[in-house]
Amino acid sequence: MKTNLKKILTARNEFSAALNQICAEREIEPEVVLESVEEAILAAYKKDYDWEEGAEYEVDIIPETGELRILKDKKDITPAGFGRIAAQAAKQVILQKVREAEQETAVEKLLQKKGKVVSGSIFRREGSNYYVLINKVEALFPKKEQIPGEKYELNQRFRFYIKGLGETRWGGQTVIVSRADPDFVVQLFTQEVPELMAGSVVVKAIAREPGQRTKMAVAAVRSGIDPVGTCVGQKGVRVQTVINELGGEKIDIIQYTPNPVQFIQAALSPAEKIEVKLDEKKKVAYVYGDSEQLALAIGKDGQNVRLATRLTGWDIEVMSEDKQKATAKKTEEKKKEEKEKKEEE
Repeated sequence: MKTNLKKILTARNEFSAALNQICAEREIEPEVVLESVEEAILAAYKKDYDWEEGAEYEVDIIPETGELRILKDKKDITPAGFGRIAAQAAKQVILQKVREAEQETAVEKLLQKKGKVVSGSIFRREGSNYYVLINKVEALFPKKEQIPGEKYELNQRFRFYIKGLGETRWGGQTVIVSRADPDFVVQLFTQEVPELMAGSVVVKAIAREPGQRTKMAVAAVRSGIDPVGTCVGQKGVRVQTVINELGGEKIDIIQYTPNPVQFIQAALSPAEKIEVKLDEKKKVAYVYGDSEQLALAIGKDGQNVRLATRLTGWDIEVMSEDKQKATAKKTEEKKKEEKEKKEEE
């Protein structure tokens, strides 16, 4: 069949016309459709006629007429009237194969947008997972990629982050989309902030607890640009647009600095006037301050310090007043011991 492909496609008969139409409309290769036709016809023949195991069966299409023949070891064994039976038996199989090929093509096209944000509508629910319709593709929206507490209704439209290729529970391939991925927030800002799109402002780090809070560190590539103000926008319009898309999720935008002390201090915002001491070997940052500021640094249920730790890459230990007193006492005792030792010498 493959050797006659060019002749089949250029022939003037109903079969060739239908083949060309399917390939053009569904944007799939002719070889894919012809292989589906061959499989379906051979299946129909095997069902109703004698099938000799070990023999080589194939389907031959006469280009000039579009006539289908069954060949066994290169010999024509087509039964009388088989054309009509084969067409009826193969129809559903062919349509299914075409749908599968169309899905594969659409999936490949959608995967070209990996790492980007697209719009889609909730198509159906399957347990705790949803399927989203995006450009004719049923993309999988798993529970772990959903924003906790966010409600999803059928036909409701959202924006989604194209995460990559995954599998359905039946083993088929599909596109995975997310609203919980930290990069979803980055891409939302990129759509809202021209400076991010142009690359004059970059996101250096991001930490997120979906539905609750995100911390994002930004830096300017060129001098004269305020990266934080650029992302916030005039009267906060840019950041508010992203917050609205995320259902009210809090977003802290801070200016990145390579100075770890300053970066950690900024990451622990809204805490102010805090002192940071670093243990370079252990990569631990000890944070000191009054009880009110330390409480802000820790945040509700430890969320603020937890996100700051992930954002900066440092293990941040907030020193309570008791810990600070104990440390100060230990330091004083050590100094006293060293002094006494020197006096003895």
